[in-house]
Amino acid sequence: MNNTTVLIIEDEVDILELLEYTLQKEGFETIGFLNASDKVYEVLNEEEIDLILMDRNLPGIEGTSFINDIKNKGYNIPVIYVSAKDQDEDILEGFDKHADDYITKPFNLKELIARVKAVIKRTKKDIEIEKIKDVTYKRSSKSFFINESKIDLTTLEHDLFLEFFKNKDILLSREYLLDTVWEDSLEKKLKTVNVAVKRLKSKIDPKGDKKYIKSVRGEGYMFC
Repeated sequence: MNNTTVLIIEDEVDILELLEYTLQKEGFETIGFLNASDKVYEVLNEEEIDLILMDRNLPGIEGTSFINDIKNKGYNIPVIYVSAKDQDEDILEGFDKHADDYITKPFNLKELIARVKAVIKRTKKDIEIEKIKDVTYKRSSKSFFINESKIDLTTLEHDLFLEFFKNKDILLSREYLLDTVWEDSLEKKLKTVNVAVKRLKSKIDPKGDKKYIKSVRGEGYMFC
């Protein structure tokens, strides 16, 4: 499994070391964390992650909540929960919370490796890029490219463009964009959307000839 990287978040040191050792023996690259800290987001932004092995009982946060958060931020990385929560309702909840597979503790190492390989094989083709016309989005690095040239966007501009990208040919009102992109920001004013969209358009279409984002007077905006 050359160039395949597994991110492991597991708060028990012995289990984390065992998982890393076992996966590395099978040829995987591994990155391990004992908690879901901000450093995990740094790795998600800087590295191409093929799979997340996620414990559910973590200091300060439930693993499914963390996964839900990164999914909402646009990281489309497959997830296997490795958890001591082994009741039927726990497993069903895991699959409802973005699990591609669910492994209960204690686990058999050979079975775990087999299931890791199966999930990666099944999802590999879907996780790397999405493309609409000449716009490509690389989810693992949260980067947009136009004709293979990376577009330098702020976090807000990225989130705004991603919302358009996910809703191609759908009219999005300014109110919807405020609630979805700005969330709890103090800058929740309709004119804030207008300014942000104008800045985004200047970056992705500086000559104004491609018209990726169409303004619909009195209604909102549409990516088409």
